[in-house]
Amino acid sequence: MEINVDGKKLKVFEGSTVAAAIMSAGLNTRISISGKKRAPLCGMGICHECRAEVDGNLHERTCMILCREGMEVKTK
Repeated sequence: MEINVDGKKLKVFEGSTVAAAIMSAGLNTRISISGKKRAPLCGMGICHECRAEVDGNLHERTCMILCREGMEVKTK
């Protein structure tokens, strides 16, 4: 299946989390206010480092969301 991350189409395996798809593509999940690149840390929704916009919903914890065909993700 394919999802769209920051305007780029990514092929992902069914059952992958959005965070795993972003990381496997070599991308970061977000940039902090101070400009530092952030990526998932805990992988279970506690640290909130994996937050991104998913299908128009801001600050979603991408490690807790399974990829769906055509999903739109924005990390910037």
